Amino acid sequence: AQHAPGSLLAPMPGTVVRVAEGLTAGTPVKAGEPLLWLEAMKMQHKVTAPVTGTLTDLRVAPGQQVEPGALLAVVKEAP
Repeated sequence: AQHAPGSLLAPMPGTVVRVAEGLTAGTPVKAGEPLLWLEAMKMQHKVTAPVTGTLTDLRVAPGQQVEPGALLAVVKEAP
């Protein structure tokens, strides 16, 4: 499947355990900033913004199960 540039995909199956406080569509983010955390194999994995820009889509919520390759969020790069 094709995904927009800046798409954050689940690297593994897991459960969303936390989303960064105040994170919603339209939130400005910086490259490397933690956006959400996945729990897999009893470890928490931090998912960070790939670029500096604006979060345009947040597809997950805490407690949600995700499969590998699932779209978690989209960050549009700042011009």
